[in-house]
Amino acid sequence: MSIYINKDTKVITQGITGKTGQFHTEKCQEYANGKNAFVAGVNPKKAGESIFGIPIFGSVKEAASQTGATVSVIYVPPPGAAAAIWEAVEADLDMAICITEGIPVKDMLEVRNKMKAKEAAGGKKTLLLGPNCPGLITPDEIKIGIMPGHIHRKGRIGVVSRSGTLTYEAVAQLTEIGLGQSSAVGIGGDPINGLKHIDVMKAFNDDPDTDAVIMIGEIGGPDEADAARWCKLNMKKPVVGFIAGVTAPPGKRMGHAGALISGGADTADAKLAIMEESGFTVTRNFSELAKLLKAKL
Repeated sequence: MSIYINKDTKVITQGITGKTGQFHTEKCQEYANGKNAFVAGVNPKKAGESIFGIPIFGSVKEAASQTGATVSVIYVPPPGAAAAIWEAVEADLDMAICITEGIPVKDMLEVRNKMKAKEAAGGKKTLLLGPNCPGLITPDEIKIGIMPGHIHRKGRIGVVSRSGTLTYEAVAQLTEIGLGQSSAVGIGGDPINGLKHIDVMKAFNDDPDTDAVIMIGEIGGPDEADAARWCKLNMKKPVVGFIAGVTAPPGKRMGHAGALISGGADTADAKLAIMEESGFTVTRNFSELAKLLKAKL
């Protein structure tokens, strides 16, 4: 088992013909079961053509009905990315994974409200991962996104992070000391995004093949604190936590659009304190994460 995706997942790539879409689709195809997993691309202008042996369709709905795909990955440039997310939601996919960075916040507000309205009206809930995220991977089965496949190995540790590169760092540390991963999920750094830490922690808690979790957060927003409070009451597995941005000055935006200290409980110190109170093993030294986790097992 794993969370969200496995070797049998069928994937549509929205924006497959762009430079980024092409580059990463090829890399994903080369990883594990990728050749069988990536079954469709979408580009209305190139419908009927194919790329890397993958047929291109005019719409997500058509791609899904023709191939049985249930997940899409989005490399559409920022001006059209929110519309691409909504197209995946309208096609009733299980999950849309949006890699695109720089989507206007107003566009994301609109699409998130439409998603909520669809659900409220009894429509199918499509999970959204991202935007501005690296995607997710179930090692030795499937990778959907832009993470380097070679650092991962199959195992029983879950990784969830807002930052892409910190996800890779944590995974590389685990692999180096002989601990594999069940799944690694990058939820993205934008202020308005889909799955939060709490959602992924719930999924890892319910996954019989995950024994422990590394949770990596950063300054800004309440998400890590919300997840920690939920874990205090419900999490049955050990968690090691890290918050990036201990030295960040309040009111200054740090890289990610969501990483802005606005007031009170969203500083790194405040989040680390809440995580520690909630039973996490926390560290201020990122290079210790994997070692701390190994000690907990």
